[in-house]
Amino acid sequence: MARVPFIGRLFWREYISLVGSLILIFLEGLIRIITLGLPQPIIRFCYNRSKSIFNSLSSTQGKQSQPKRRSIVSSIANSSDFVDLCALFGYYAEEHVVQTGDGYLLGLHRLCWRKGEESLRVNAGHGSVQKEVVYLHHGLLMNSEVWVCMTEKERCLPFMLVERGYDVWLGNNRGNKYSKKSTRFSPSSNDFWNFSMDQFAFHDIPDSIDYILATTSQPSLSYIGFSQGTAQAFATLSIHPTLNDKIDVFIALAPAMSPAGLRNGIVDSLIKASPEVLFLAFGRRSILSSATMWQSILYPPIFVRILDMSLLFLFNWSGKNITLHQKLAAYPHLYSFTSTKSVVHWFQIIRNKSFQMYDDDVQTPLGLGASDRYYKVAKFPTRNIKTPIVLVYGGSDSLVDITVMLKELPRHTIAREIPHFEHLDFLWGQQVDNLVFPYVFEALAAYSGRDHMKAIGHTYKATQSGHSVGVGAKSRLEDDLSSLINADVKDPSPGSDGRGTGQATHFDKPPRKLSANRCSPSTNRNRRNWSPPSSSSSSTEQTSASVDGSNDAGVASRPKSYSSTLGNSIKHTRRRSNSIASTKSFDSLKRVASAGISIGAGKATIGISSPSQPSRTTNKMPDSII
Repeated sequence: MARVPFIGRLFWREYISLVGSLILIFLEGLIRIITLGLPQPIIRFCYNRSKSIFNSLSSTQGKQSQPKRRSIVSSIANSSDFVDLCALFGYYAEEHVVQTGDGYLLGLHRLCWRKGEESLRVNAGHGSVQKEVVYLHHGLLMNSEVWVCMTEKERCLPFMLVERGYDVWLGNNRGNKYSKKSTRFSPSSNDFWNFSMDQFAFHDIPDSIDYILATTSQPSLSYIGFSQGTAQAFATLSIHPTLNDKIDVFIALAPAMSPAGLRNGIVDSLIKASPEVLFLAFGRRSILSSATMWQSILYPPIFVRILDMSLLFLFNWSGKNITLHQKLAAYPHLYSFTSTKSVVHWFQIIRNKSFQMYDDDVQTPLGLGASDRYYKVAKFPTRNIKTPIVLVYGGSDSLVDITVMLKELPRHTIAREIPHFEHLDFLWGQQVDNLVFPYVFEALAAYSGRDHMKAIGHTYKATQSGHSVGVGAKSRLEDDLSSLINADVKDPSPGSDGRGTGQATHFDKPPRKLSANRCSPSTNRNRRNWSPPSSSSSSTEQTSASVDGSNDAGVASRPKSYSSTLGNSIKHTRRRSNSIASTKSFDSLKRVASAGISIGAGKATIGISSPSQPSRTTNKMPDSII
C-alpha cells in the first residue's frame, strides 16, 4: 500500500495501534493518579483481595507447593536493598558513591570478602590482600540488585566470583534507585532526566571504572555486562581509546547493540513514531514509574503473571527457563527508574537499524535535511574496540541478531550461543551456573588482572602442574599447544556480496605456523584470540571474522573441541616479550630496521627484535594479524 507524504511514516493500521496504545497509557496514568491518593488501608485491601482471588483459582497442587520455599523467596522479595540481599547469604557488601564529570552521584556496590574474611584488607595498598577486580553492570530499567536476588547461592554470579577470589564491584546508571541524585539538578526537574545512553557511555561507565581502579590501586579490571550493560560497554570502549587499556576482557551476556525490533505491532508502531509522540505519552522524566504502584497493590503471583504476559506480548519470551520461585523472588527487584529519553534512544537505534548516538535533530519526512546526503547521526565506532570481547547469547533471544552484531564488532570477537536461552535467563535461568558461568570463568582465567603474555606462561605452568583453569574439567592447553601452533584454518566462504557466510570456520589440516598475538595500536598489552571450553554439546561458536568474510586466519573461529587457545604461542613467550608489533599502510615501502617490519604490495613481513638477539623474520601473514 502506498504511503501518503508527510503522514506516511506509518501505515493506517499502525496509526490505529498507536492511538490504541496512547489510550491505554492515558488510562494507566489516570489509575496511577487515583491510587496515589488512596490511604494505606485501601491499598492493603486491594492486595488481600487479589491474594484471595489468586488462591481460589489456584490448583490444589499449586497450593501445596507454595509453602516449600516460601521463606527464602519471601525474604529475597521483601529485601529493601542490595546490602540486605547479600546479607541473606552471609556476604558483607560495601556501598560507594562516585561523582561523574557532569555532576551525577552514582551508587556502587562492592563484594570482596568470602565468608569469614571480613577482617582482611583487600586491595587497600601495601600489605593488603591483592585480588583481581571484576565489574558487573545491569540492563535497562534495572539496578545492581538483579545480580544478587537468586534463590540459590550457586546460581549467583557475584557470589561465585567472590568465592573464586575476585574483588567484585557492581555499578548503577544515573537515575535508578541508587543513583537518583545530582549536584546540579533535582530529580523533580526535567533537566535531571535529560540523559540517554550517550551520557552512560561518556560519563557513567568510565567515571565508575576510574573510581574503582583508584580505590583498589589496580591497573585494570574485567567487565561483565548484561543487556544494556553490554551496549554501554560497546559504546564507551569505542569512544574512549585509553579505556581499552583499563579493561582486560569484556564479557557480554545477552548482548544488545541493534535489536531487530519488537514482536508486538502496537509497540513497533511506537518505535517508528516521532520521539515527540513518545515524550507526549510518557513525559520527559522517568518512564513507567507506575510499575511500583502495581507491585504494591497486587499479590506477588498475580504480579508475576502480569509481567510474564507482558514479556510474551512484547518480546515473545516464554520464561520457561526461570522457575516460579525465582520469579517471585526476583521480579520485585526487576524494575528501577530511568529516563524516557534513554528508551527513546533505543527506539531510534531500532528504527534506524544503527548503533548510533542520540538524534537530537530528528528530521521530518519532507525536511530537506532528512536525506543522508545532508544529515547523518554519529555512530558508535565499535570496530575500534581493542579489548578482547566474548559474547554469550541466547538462541531464543529476540533482541539479539548475532550476524548483524558481529559485522559491527572487531575481528577478535568470540561469540557463543546457548540455544534455548532467552534474555532474562542469563540472570535467573535455572541452568545458568552450568551453561553460562563456565564461559565467564574461563575468560576471566585467560585475561583477568594480568598482562596477556604473562598470563600465557602462568596458565601453562598451572596446567603442567595439574591445576585446572576455568570450571569443570581441566583446560587442555598442553594438548592443544602443538596443534594450535601448527594448525591452519580455511578462509570463510565468501557470499555473493563478498562477505563471509557467517558460519564458524574450522581447522581442517595442518598448515603454516601462525601467531595469534595481537598488539593493538592504542595499547601495549598483547591481545589474544580466545575460545572458552565447550561445556554443552548444543552450544555453537562464531567470530566476527567469519561473518565479516575476513581472510585473517589468526582470528577465525575455533572448533568446539578446543578448550582454550591460550597456548597458541607459548613457545615464543620469552623470545617475544620485548617485541612490539605495529601496522603500516599498504602504500608504505619503508623498512623499519628496529622493529623488523617491511610492508609492500599489500603484504607484511613481520620481524622480531630484542636487545639480546638480532632481528628475526617469521612467516608472512596478513596485515590484520599484526
